[in-house]
Amino acid sequence: MTSTSDRIEIIELVQEAMINGARQSRACEILGVTDRTLQRWMNPNTPMEDRRPIVEKALPPHALTTDEKHLILETVNLKEFQSLPPSQIVPTLADRGVYIASESSFYRVMRAAGEQNYRGRVQKPSGKPKSTFCATSPNQVWSWDISYLPGPIQGLYYYLYLIIDIFSRDIMGWEVWYEESAEHASQLIRKAVMSQGISLKSTPLVLHSDNGSPMKGATMLETLYKLGITPSRSRPRVSNDNPYSESMFRTFKYRPEYPSKGFATIEEARNWVMGFAHWYRFSHRHSGIQFITPHQVHTGEAEAILANRKQVYAVAKERTPQRWSRHTRHWTLAKEVWLNPERSDKKKAQVSAY
Repeated sequence: MTSTSDRIEIIELVQEAMINGARQSRACEILGVTDRTLQRWMNPNTPMEDRRPIVEKALPPHALTTDEKHLILETVNLKEFQSLPPSQIVPTLADRGVYIASESSFYRVMRAAGEQNYRGRVQKPSGKPKSTFCATSPNQVWSWDISYLPGPIQGLYYYLYLIIDIFSRDIMGWEVWYEESAEHASQLIRKAVMSQGISLKSTPLVLHSDNGSPMKGATMLETLYKLGITPSRSRPRVSNDNPYSESMFRTFKYRPEYPSKGFATIEEARNWVMGFAHWYRFSHRHSGIQFITPHQVHTGEAEAILANRKQVYAVAKERTPQRWSRHTRHWTLAKEVWLNPERSDKKKAQVSAY
């Protein structure tokens, strides 16, 4: 279909070509239209715009009526047919001496009504909402996961269990074992709570994890319920619902001294993780918490450190103000840290998991 503006342009081009001595038929051929089409466009009694998109097309005489369409939908939703496809419904009706429409007509009507795939007990899948929590101080929301550590030979792995606090990014506890199990996980949770010396009755704690079997084991869940910890899990088959633990493991495995060829023994793996945890907690300046160490944030030392940085920058700006176009660097720790914020809350998530 040719738009009105294109039709006018073609008419003008043909007329210009004819003024310069060209034949109308040759000009139309070059522009891809016929003489008859050009004459119709130039006829003052013919509308210039293409009316094909807006014309009301007459229904063919053999088209299904409204009553027949309603009958199809009523039939496929009968209790005996609501779990069957039209390929089985139509022959069954024929055996009873009943013909309503063809299989393809059944499918077409059902598709138009949105009932081709979901009828009877088959319901549309409902997405599980993601777990959303906000931490305003340490020991409110913890995240934990298990990661593979390569062993001495291909196919042999050790398993690193690790818990972090999402507000401070500090490591709450870790262990390395030969296998994944809910028993090992529950022991680690108990040790982490005891090491923090917190009362879960006065300080509610959320523990987030993915959907692995150790996270959902009966021993693990029983431990959480006894301690008063609220369990939270990622959505099934969603890889980015536990970003803080995933980010931690990436930092862990990209350390320059990480033994990419594997750990010779489990003792070697445990010693390496111990050294990493000490570096991460007390030396690593984390980009997500204003380049302060996780331990400093967890213990409340961050405010004094940031206040000192602000003072240093204020003195520097006073000394050479021409080097600053506006304010000094933003040295403020986020008041809220969100785990999987909703879209409306993303602006509040000032601290990235990375």
